[in-house]
Amino acid sequence: MSRLTPDRRPLSGEGPVLLKVPSDPRWLPLALERFNEVLVDHAHCEKKAAVNALSMLQTYPDLPGLPAQMARLAREESAHLAKVLDLMAARGLTLGRDAGDPYAQGLQKVIRTSHEGRKVDRLLVAAVIEARSCERLSLLAEGLEDPLLRRFYGELAQSEDGHQALFYRLAVTAAGGDEASVRARLEEILVHEAEVLTQVGLRAAIH
Repeated sequence: MSRLTPDRRPLSGEGPVLLKVPSDPRWLPLALERFNEVLVDHAHCEKKAAVNALSMLQTYPDLPGLPAQMARLAREESAHLAKVLDLMAARGLTLGRDAGDPYAQGLQKVIRTSHEGRKVDRLLVAAVIEARSCERLSLLAEGLEDPLLRRFYGELAQSEDGHQALFYRLAVTAAGGDEASVRARLEEILVHEAEVLTQVGLRAAIH
């Protein structure tokens, strides 16, 4: 499902968010070598994705389509969290406290402060995070040796691809259907995302 760069690394899914740069080619070997750390981080990511969906529902209940979509998304992300926790338990891993995600924190800084600007930007930042997650999970699906894990991460990558498209559509709705302005703002956020990715550097984490 992922669009491949010339060197065969998934860059982004089939949705509207086309990342400016691929992950550092050193990320996958690091993630495979320290996969237990990646699993724990992945669990925190799924937890925060579910929480973010409910936060969107709480903050923007009047946006057409958003409440039902976010309720379904929160349920789906919670189901993913449960599966990752099962994988962790099988390896004797515990969740522990969330150390924070400098990547997501870096993206949050680009969000505008005006009410309407913040609404569109929150949705677009969520779309960009889902696009990067799609790329990283696709890489894991290709790199892991265990066929069950490969299938699991391949399915998750497809889910993330759908999520980025969902958040983008909601951003267009939030902008009153002005897709041109949303696309222009998305391009600005994607440039920022590429800078954040460089600043964060290599981590044994999903982002």
